Amino acid sequence: MKPLFLDQSIRLKTDKIFLKILPICFQICNYENIRIYLLRNISYYLMKPTESELEILQLLWEHGPLTVRELNDIHNKQRRVGYTTSLKMMQIMTEKGMLTRDTARRSHIYAPALLPEDVQTNILDHVLKTVFMGDRSRMLIQALGNHPVSSEELFELKEIIKKMEEQ
Repeated sequence: MKPLFLDQSIRLKTDKIFLKILPICFQICNYENIRIYLLRNISYYLMKPTESELEILQLLWEHGPLTVRELNDIHNKQRRVGYTTSLKMMQIMTEKGMLTRDTARRSHIYAPALLPEDVQTNILDHVLKTVFMGDRSRMLIQALGNHPVSSEELFELKEIIKKMEEQ
């Protein structure tokens, strides 16, 4: 029988996450809440949304919970996407734990199950490890060197560096 996780590092991550959230699970009253909680808290550690999934997440973060039709209408202002494509993507994302679905009405309402900060952190960590081999300074130099930096951005960066030096 094949092991569930071929990559031992993923197995270790999931074990750590599970141990952290297990006590909280017992405080939650029903199976559906436990399932949603686990999906929200494990999914962003293990999943990297595709470009299409990120587009949908960004629209939901910006506009709040939407039906498939509403999201599709907004999405079509940016680029042409079929209704059935949007529907299928959102169903898959719900199964993956990236979205939640409210089925109380005839038209289901979808909402992001992941916070933007969590997705950004996950993607940056992945890029840092895989592209820059853990070298944060090289990643920052590359990011800052490719485009002009505004005075506001420079101020924010200086404040962040000042706080880090104080710690």
